[in-house]
Amino acid sequence: MGSKKVELFAAIRFDWQRNQMSVRSLARKYDVHRRTVRQAIASPLPPDRKVPVRQAPVREAVTGWIDEMLREDLAAPSKQRHTARRVFERLVDEHDARVSYSTVSKYVHRRRPEIIAAQVRAEAAGVAGFVPQAKEPGAEAEVDFADVFVEVAGRLARCYLFDFRLSCSGKGCHRVYASCAQEAFLEGHVTAFEAIGGVPWRHVRYDNLSPAVAKVLRGRNRAETARWLAFRSWYGFEAFYCEPGPDGAHEKGGVEGDLGRFRRRWLVPVPKVASLAELNAMLAGADAAEDGRRIAYRAATVGEDFTAEQRLLRPLPGEQFDAAAVLWPRVDRFARISVGKCRYSVPARLIDSRVRVVLSANELHVFDGTRLVAAHPRLTAAGAEHLELDHYLEILVRKPGALPGSAALAQARAAGVFTSVHEAFWAAARARHGDAAGTRALIEVLLLHRRLPAAQVIAGIAAALAAGACTADVVAVEARKHAAAAPGSTGQDAWPALPRPARSRAAVVTLPRRAAALPADRRPAPSVAAYDQLLLPPAREGGA
Repeated sequence: MGSKKVELFAAIRFDWQRNQMSVRSLARKYDVHRRTVRQAIASPLPPDRKVPVRQAPVREAVTGWIDEMLREDLAAPSKQRHTARRVFERLVDEHDARVSYSTVSKYVHRRRPEIIAAQVRAEAAGVAGFVPQAKEPGAEAEVDFADVFVEVAGRLARCYLFDFRLSCSGKGCHRVYASCAQEAFLEGHVTAFEAIGGVPWRHVRYDNLSPAVAKVLRGRNRAETARWLAFRSWYGFEAFYCEPGPDGAHEKGGVEGDLGRFRRRWLVPVPKVASLAELNAMLAGADAAEDGRRIAYRAATVGEDFTAEQRLLRPLPGEQFDAAAVLWPRVDRFARISVGKCRYSVPARLIDSRVRVVLSANELHVFDGTRLVAAHPRLTAAGAEHLELDHYLEILVRKPGALPGSAALAQARAAGVFTSVHEAFWAAARARHGDAAGTRALIEVLLLHRRLPAAQVIAGIAAALAAGACTADVVAVEARKHAAAAPGSTGQDAWPALPRPARSRAAVVTLPRRAAALPADRRPAPSVAAYDQLLLPPAREGGA
């Protein structure tokens, strides 16, 4: 009923009760029918609007046949069920029905869900719905991933939000990773366990995520991946796997709803960060701020409930589980390694050798023995490459003509590592020494970045250009002058720190002590008289 009609009835009743107005007068005053006035006098609530029941003799003549066809579809394969067009064709061909296609289509669209719902209720022998659950403190948690978009270093990237939520208190731990691979899955758990200071004593609820489940078996049995089994045994907790499909999502509805709420609250608008590490530091602060939030119909805050729940968690093991994966790829002739359909550059001296790669959720580190030789952000798109120009300098010394069109140079320009100052030096060096010699001069300057900070090298390049010099030696001298002239510099900051030599175990013996330790030398002093004959002129042939 409309509020305006309720107000009309109230006004009519007021005039009828207080002013003793007649039905005719009230109908004339409010411009309504006298039947409406009598309804208002009888009850302050307007009567419900009557829905006219329209007869459809043509449709009703075929509804029985249509229902029979739709019930047959319940047992038919999904791709061989009746469409509205096929139902219409069968009605015309088999029953000679005089009905329009639009009538059949509208009825099938309305009736098919009703028949399916009735079949589901009959099989379940119950009513579809939900039952409120009481969660024990410290017993359970829920985990899931959700897609998010983040602008990282000026580029929009699709990332994945990891959400760990304690079922009782609602305390959550949220982190964003470049992928939802097993490294991110494990690292998210390690971070969450450290954040809450313990492990749930009963189980953690999951979807059938590929980092954990290798194969879905009958019922709730799962074949788990080996690394996931090792992780669970390290922390000592059980995994509860939900049913596949939409029905399983209701079994961990807390984290399903928390993902959407947290994403709308803290990741709208799209965050703009320099790296995912910066974003995760922000999300750690957001998790702390969430402790003051109140879940609907709860008197205590999330933080207050978590304080009571934290004491009931199982303690953490003595050491963290190493979530990173270790790989041993071979370096190709382009000084690249392939990891997960993506390629990363390494120093050219490692071509055709195997290197140790430590792959974490957001980073990739390359080691030659125990020495770190390269660090890259983790890529996810198939065929993506992350190349560093510094790794190719030894090759470019021999092939300077390969520099202008190199992919490493293009990425260095896009990242702002190869600056306009470098471009100006390169142009000046090529104009003075030629393309090949000028490019080699630039490469010698780029090699200075391995020994000096980038700011000093750039300042040295600018000073050398101002002086009209295009050599790496002048750039190095000017860079050290710039460092020495910086406020607070002691003059030693311009030189790279050299490693302290190892302490020798050899003893130092002075010459006097060494002579005293030796026996006396009784041999005669050497004579040089025999060498005087070399000073005489050679004798002439044939006598004097």
